[in-house]
Amino acid sequence: MRHERADKTLQATALVHEAYLRLIGLHDIGWQGRAHFFAVSAQMMRRILVDRARSRVCAKRGGAAERVPLETIAEMPDLGSWRPSELMTLDDALTRMAEMDPRKAKVIELRFFGGLSVEEVADILKISPQSVMRDWKLAKVWLQRELNKSG
Repeated sequence: MRHERADKTLQATALVHEAYLRLIGLHDIGWQGRAHFFAVSAQMMRRILVDRARSRVCAKRGGAAERVPLETIAEMPDLGSWRPSELMTLDDALTRMAEMDPRKAKVIELRFFGGLSVEEVADILKISPQSVMRDWKLAKVWLQRELNKSG
């Protein structure tokens, strides 16, 4: 969120607050440690951002999906430069990826939506930083191919 435009409608504090409210609404979650908390939190923030993007696209543009230029995803993407429809298209592709390779989808989710570093993701997923980078690179290639199909 720190890279987002000045005219953004959702402040980082508001995102964290919304995620917190949703997290405390979960019952019988049975937290299994720090890694579980970060994974659920990143997923919750992803849902919040995508839900907001969907509502803005529906209100402004009729909900048409657009091609996402995945080459714009560097090490840490600038969410402020993404249009809501691009975020929705990425979310749909990530959902498809999670069906085929949950770990790669989780790496993208933790880095992109959770804002975590390679080392933090490695710690959470209990894999090496090299494995995180390999998953990150392969997932980006797969996502690019998928997003080109839908574009």
